[in-house]
Amino acid sequence: MNRTPRLRTLFLALALLLLAACSAPPPEPTPEPRWLPRPGTAWQWQLDGRIDDRVDVPVYDIDGFENDAATVRRLHRSGRKVICYINAGAWESFRPDHRKFPAAVLGGENGWAGERWLDIRRLDILRPLMAKRIDICRARGFDAVEPDLLDAYLNETGFPLTAAHQLAYNRMIARLAHDRGLSVGLKNDLPQVPQLVGDFDFAVNEECAQYGDCAALTPFVEAGKAVFHVEYALPVDTFCKRARQLGFSSMRKKLDLGVWRQPC
Repeated sequence: MNRTPRLRTLFLALALLLLAACSAPPPEPTPEPRWLPRPGTAWQWQLDGRIDDRVDVPVYDIDGFENDAATVRRLHRSGRKVICYINAGAWESFRPDHRKFPAAVLGGENGWAGERWLDIRRLDILRPLMAKRIDICRARGFDAVEPDLLDAYLNETGFPLTAAHQLAYNRMIARLAHDRGLSVGLKNDLPQVPQLVGDFDFAVNEECAQYGDCAALTPFVEAGKAVFHVEYALPVDTFCKRARQLGFSSMRKKLDLGVWRQPC
């Protein structure tokens, strides 16, 4: 029997399989896991001035608009993780995207020059605006996001905000960050820590020692998540011992959040 035609068919089939394998697109790269800072991780929080990278800590929290990708790369080269500060709860007249916020979502002033509370009930309007801000963080290479003012419902905003509105808004912000591969911190909003500790990767707190409510943040530490904490008015010898006992990453800062720091 002549086997040549059968062998030709077999070789042709093998050649076609090899060609298909060579021309197939490469597999999608496995995304890197989100950075999850552990309790007690030291940090620097600098929102004012040119970033001074000489502070010997593994984490920097810096302004997302005012610092470019080169600054983030410079910190990465020295082994730091970098958190992107954005304002998620208030409109800021000095940001490049300020004209994109319609007047309908702008409430009362929040005590800082050029800032007004946002109507966090309007997820339809604020979701795309906040997504673009977090896109900036991702494009510049940040590892995480610190969305400020996630406790509007506890303030006089000009809107009838409830705890339920805040929960929905905060979870939306967390999803936007996670969808972009970034970790995200819960800023203040201590009453809702039990509901939100599962949605956020760490916490950022101001002055819990001064107001006697640091214990509210312990669910983060119990979950193996960092609590980045600052005090402004209290001297370190009045809060650091307790902060260390709680497992917090604590320091004293000046209100301008420049380079100066006094760590525990």
